[in-house]
Amino acid sequence: MPVIVLEARDFASPLFLVRTCEVLSSCVAFSLAASLKNEDLNTSVDGIGTFKTFCMFTWCFFFVLTLLIHILSTIQFHNLLKISWKNLTMTVTVLGALMSLSTSVFFSWIVMTHRTVSARPVAAAVASCLTVMAYSSEFFVLRFQANEQRGYMSSFPGLLKIFQLWGGCMMVPIIVELAKGGITYWQLWVSGVSYCASILMSLVTLVVIIGDFAGRCCLPFDRFLAGFSVTGVLLYMLATVICLTKILQKNMEQEVIMETVVSSFTLLAYTVDLAFSIKLLCDRNHM
Repeated sequence: MPVIVLEARDFASPLFLVRTCEVLSSCVAFSLAASLKNEDLNTSVDGIGTFKTFCMFTWCFFFVLTLLIHILSTIQFHNLLKISWKNLTMTVTVLGALMSLSTSVFFSWIVMTHRTVSARPVAAAVASCLTVMAYSSEFFVLRFQANEQRGYMSSFPGLLKIFQLWGGCMMVPIIVELAKGGITYWQLWVSGVSYCASILMSLVTLVVIIGDFAGRCCLPFDRFLAGFSVTGVLLYMLATVICLTKILQKNMEQEVIMETVVSSFTLLAYTVDLAFSIKLLCDRNHM
């Protein structure tokens, strides 16, 4: 199949414009953040270095990923790829919006901890907020496309799975910071293993869906998803109980509170996802 470049009118389409905004705003955000010196940020505050690294990685990762999608869409090369393009773009869009929202909160907190606020940190925070708006706009553009252009990741269960991956990714910098503190070793180890296992399950699910491997699974895909949902519920129940135990021990560190909140919301996402999976299995059995 020949590669075809978009027509002139397509360069003014909403999808092309929002993806251009995503690339530009994320590029501005990590460029400004990378140019900051120690005196521009209050590096003496615990967690600043870890969360700044997390922000930089997120901006750079989604900049590269979105730029590749943008180029492939422009030259229409994605038609030659044996993947589910509609599921890939929706996954990147929603996950990009959630991760960019997280970096906006983290980096704004980093900026506010400094005694004197300079222009470049504020500009980086604003650029990150614009990135969130751009990804959110792309989500609505993709969501309101014709039904035949939507994939599984556009459905409510698909969006829940993206949210679950976001919850796992959010735990990475939090666990790194807790490892530096006085958290009990077994609590940190159990929580870390639970989060890593959930991230791995989410990535396997996304690879199966985006790669169109559902028909090649040794188990029916609905049972495959139900098994992962049950495992996710159990892992996050354990992690949430550990978080609540830390709070009952009067450990009110900011990272502990963040872990508890994110873990609780992710547990809710897994629980709702499990309910959808059970309903799907019941409907299939009654057919």
